[in-house]
Amino acid sequence: MGRTTRAMMLAASCLAAAALGINASEGAFAQGAESQSKTCRVTRAKEVEIQRIEPFKVFDNLYYVGPCYVSVWLLTTPQGHILFDSAQEPFIDDTIENIEKVGVNLRDIKYIVLSHGHMDHVGGAERIRRVTGARVVAVEQDWQMMDGLQGKSNNRDVKPNVLPKRDMIVKDGDTLTLGDQSLKFHWTPGHTPGVLTTEGIKLKDGNQTYTGILMGGGGYRGGLESAQQSVESAKTVAAIKGVQVNLQIHSWAEPNGYPGGGVLERAVLLKNRKPGDPHPFVDPNTWNERAKAAQTNALKAVEKEKQKAASGK
Repeated sequence: MGRTTRAMMLAASCLAAAALGINASEGAFAQGAESQSKTCRVTRAKEVEIQRIEPFKVFDNLYYVGPCYVSVWLLTTPQGHILFDSAQEPFIDDTIENIEKVGVNLRDIKYIVLSHGHMDHVGGAERIRRVTGARVVAVEQDWQMMDGLQGKSNNRDVKPNVLPKRDMIVKDGDTLTLGDQSLKFHWTPGHTPGVLTTEGIKLKDGNQTYTGILMGGGGYRGGLESAQQSVESAKTVAAIKGVQVNLQIHSWAEPNGYPGGGVLERAVLLKNRKPGDPHPFVDPNTWNERAKAAQTNALKAVEKEKQKAASGK
């Protein structure tokens, strides 16, 4: 990344902090060493107050309504809405309030689609289901993970998370149609035994419509089996054509951030966008590069696990 790009991203990070209610004069963020997305996700990830940000509109039919370290996306349609992921305690009340702040009636949310079974993505699903009446969608393997998380707390709050009872179990290749959205699901295990990737998300920007994806979680959880799963999953994801927008499941992407900026940096570029400027979240080239890199990294993980097995470690 060149000096000009770094300067642009630093400026965007500073603006993001101010726009989203974060004090940029504090801690690592003030040092200019990293983006706000990384501050939220990595260096100050366990600081509760810094995570509470205002919701913002990304496309005409898409809003960001979660805390600043883990994404919660709200996709609207004329016939009801779809929520992707649900955050966790102590941010569930904030997420519910953010949904209302963007003018959406909670009872109009019809589905809560869960990307994978880690607490920071599924911990709010049951509480949000209760106030919306929405169906909760996940793959079988992640429903099993949620069974094991029932009533557990996390490293940000001692309050126990209440997990939903099994509802909609989707399989690889299943589809969901609501209003003007026709989504296709893929089972892409590796990060967890589950992982639900959603393709075909139609995102509107004036007269333009773009195609988005929500990749449910990359990498692998350790061991040869999950590394091998990640190879097949990376192939599946890379084979999905026409992706123009990546709905990142965290504001900052491992291991070195999402090129061109994380969710929060792109949000500021969007806020300052002038007529005729490209939409900062529309970035097919970066998506394609990341999809290729994921395949390479998955193959490296398999070799690493094979070497560990051979050495007896």
